[in-house]
Amino acid sequence: MSGQFRGLHHASLLVADTQRSLDFYRDVLDMPVLDRPDLPFPGAWLGAGGQQIHLLELPNPDPVKGRPAHGGRDRHVALLVAGLDRICQRLEAAGVTYTRSRSGRSAVFVRDPDGNALELMEAP
Repeated sequence: MSGQFRGLHHASLLVADTQRSLDFYRDVLDMPVLDRPDLPFPGAWLGAGGQQIHLLELPNPDPVKGRPAHGGRDRHVALLVAGLDRICQRLEAAGVTYTRSRSGRSAVFVRDPDGNALELMEAP
């Protein structure tokens, strides 16, 4: 049965303000914005290699405060990236804090403006 699965198409993240989230994902992380179907709520689709991140502007049932400081100890989406050092420079220039992976991997954890945790891992 496990042979049925071919990969991950997308992960959806809840956001309070699509434009504010695009300022982070598009402008800081440099993720491309993709075409999005006409849906009855605001949002954006972003490219992540052959996969996607879907930003859904909907009320978030999860608490934003009180989450672990290190995103590796929380729910997170892990993305493979090329040029992790360059991305860290962009995060620093934008005043966005991040933590290094505690496993020793070349990876950092960062939270978006809504507290969603992302792991950015240097692609092999």
